[in-house]
Amino acid sequence: MAETAARDSLFDRLTSWENLLAAARKTRRGKRRNGDCAEFELDRERELLRLQHELRTRIYRPGRYRAFYVSEPKRRLISAAPYRDRVVHHALIRVIGPLFERNFVTDSYANRIGKGTHRAADRCQEFARRFAYVLQCDIVKFFPSVDHQILKTLLRSRVRDDGILWLCDTIIDGSNEQERIVRYFPPDDLFSPLDRRRGLPIGNMTSQFWANVYLHGLDNFVKRGLRCRGYVRYVDDFLIFGDDKEAMWRVREKVIEFLEGLRLGIHEGRAQVRPTRRPTRFLGYRCWPTHRFLTKENIRRFRRYGRWLQEAYSRGSMTWQDIKPRLAAWNAHAATADSLSLRYRVLSALPFVRSGSG
Repeated sequence: MAETAARDSLFDRLTSWENLLAAARKTRRGKRRNGDCAEFELDRERELLRLQHELRTRIYRPGRYRAFYVSEPKRRLISAAPYRDRVVHHALIRVIGPLFERNFVTDSYANRIGKGTHRAADRCQEFARRFAYVLQCDIVKFFPSVDHQILKTLLRSRVRDDGILWLCDTIIDGSNEQERIVRYFPPDDLFSPLDRRRGLPIGNMTSQFWANVYLHGLDNFVKRGLRCRGYVRYVDDFLIFGDDKEAMWRVREKVIEFLEGLRLGIHEGRAQVRPTRRPTRFLGYRCWPTHRFLTKENIRRFRRYGRWLQEAYSRGSMTWQDIKPRLAAWNAHAATADSLSLRYRVLSALPFVRSGSG
């Protein structure tokens, strides 16, 4: 009875003043200089009361996304939700996150407190020391391929609160148009791929969280169904480790078959079983059992970024106070690899001089 009452109160907890205020404070972190953040914060109490009313009366509707493309590390459509919608996203995840988090497997590392890319790379190396082979997989166009109906069904497997489900459906249905993916899965007819709504906006906090919900079944299938002790996943990139090469190829086929049930596929040409004594490219690193280096692409990207910072500083559009934390952030990331001499070479090659200062 107590558990039922707690579930019934989820939507009340989501729309409470305390939760909305905490969500607004979390949304503004690192965004205080942004115009939309400043505008919201200028009249924050009134904006939150308006959101609270819209949510409680269920007239809330997401706004229009601002969409743009980025080219690094590959061309992707990024969708930025209006600021007030981002507050709602944080408010939602603050409430439903713990319901799912307690069931996520340990070796899922994306968008979770205490996880992240560095710990995923550490785990990769740990398994590389324990197992002879690794199967590396990545899902083809994961975010544009997420099936809305399947995602809604998965959310309903853990959430019973009608108000929470209404809001989840509203956010999912409010997703902007993503890259069109036409792929057939059994038992599709000719029009099935066109009739089903797909795609989550890259850039939404909810999309990042729902990626873990969507692939939680894969995590359980590999860890418990296939009994693979060595497994690491970061969003749509995952590694499976083992000692029997032939068994690893059978695991590959079973994973492909399982993902078809989620209307997903892997890059099969890249999904090869390789010895762990050779480097595994994972999350911007080349990982060996005993050490790891940054990938060449990672280094090239930072050098281009460094030149852009130099030009901005030379023009006077950025101050040293703006630039220093950006350099420190890359240095801290690079320090998680074996990169002492690399960092010295790259950073010492970036002098910052004002134009006309001689």
